[in-house]
Amino acid sequence: MTIRKRPRAGVVGLAALAITAAAFTVPAQAARETAPAAAGHQATQRAIDAAVAAGVPGITAEARDAGGVWKSASGVGDLKTGAPRGKNDRFRVGSITDTFVATVLLQMEAEKKLGLDDTVERYLPGVVTGNGNDGRKITVRQLLHHTSGLFDYFADQGYDDTYVLGDGFLRHRYDTLTPEQRVKAALTHAPLFEPGARYSFSHTNDVLAALIVEKIGGRSYEDEVRDRIIEPLGLKATSNPGNSIRLPRPSSHGYSKLFGAQPDRIDDVTEMNGSQGWGDGDIISSAADLNRFYGALMRGKLLPPRQLKEMKTTVDDPGLPGSSYGLGIERLTLSCGTTLWYHDGGTFGWISLAAFTEDGRHQLTFNYNSTWGAETILPVLNAEYCDPPSRSR
Repeated sequence: MTIRKRPRAGVVGLAALAITAAAFTVPAQAARETAPAAAGHQATQRAIDAAVAAGVPGITAEARDAGGVWKSASGVGDLKTGAPRGKNDRFRVGSITDTFVATVLLQMEAEKKLGLDDTVERYLPGVVTGNGNDGRKITVRQLLHHTSGLFDYFADQGYDDTYVLGDGFLRHRYDTLTPEQRVKAALTHAPLFEPGARYSFSHTNDVLAALIVEKIGGRSYEDEVRDRIIEPLGLKATSNPGNSIRLPRPSSHGYSKLFGAQPDRIDDVTEMNGSQGWGDGDIISSAADLNRFYGALMRGKLLPPRQLKEMKTTVDDPGLPGSSYGLGIERLTLSCGTTLWYHDGGTFGWISLAAFTEDGRHQLTFNYNSTWGAETILPVLNAEYCDPPSRSR
């Protein structure tokens, strides 16, 4: 499992659950808002509370299984006022956006509008070129599998200094960016390896995948996601922000540590221009909506059997033994032997994770309103899926 780390920013991605986050004391007025503990979720609640005690400001979570729906929120949603985290909070889902994009592309494949082994050049002629990058050699499948070899634009020092780190982020957080600007930053670098050689997560792949959605659909990627997924599933808390800077309510504040030289400094990064995550991290949703989405996806409500099989065909993730990456979802075997599918995501102020069983009938989605605390995520998953009462469901 790799929380998608936005390089050097401490922003996120499940990059190394072994990271030791700088601890930070939650105000005394931090409160827990939770539904009555349903049988089998007490261990999960304890793990969530432990993450808050370890320094995560607040967590919102929802689990669904044969016993019904369990919701919980722990800690604070606003460090200034001490207002509690809400059970129905909306938040920026980060790279979980990738699953929405992959689902749309696979629907288009089922409609014979594209082939997974078509080249990027076929749909985006002349876009991926220069410094050894060649869209004629990269397929749509390789974008979704993250085996393209393309450099991650978030690892570009110039992009980082301008839009990700410290004063650069604070000065430019309200700027409107185009996807082409971000792809251009990536293409100033040579590819990391030949297409298909191995797995390496790159946000550049996801931006290109969303651009292909637009090319094939002849309209915005946001329209395709809305009409194909959000509206059919009734995801009332899910939206694409465009260039809006605010979160719809109910929501909490998101926090980051943007300054490496000031490890104890915490900045409120709730407001930022949504265009800066277009196609690879812009979607806003809730734990409940993400559970509905992934439950429907895994039960075959969004994809025909062949396309769902393609989505679940994986390549090994060398960064984490036992983990492998499909087309927009990832597979992980926990230490207790339970195998899950999941996707994580992080962006400025937020870390999210949605995990679900093969049949989509046991789901857990939770969100941190901080970009630290990744080392507490695996204990939450273990509590939900390895605790004996949970495993029996």
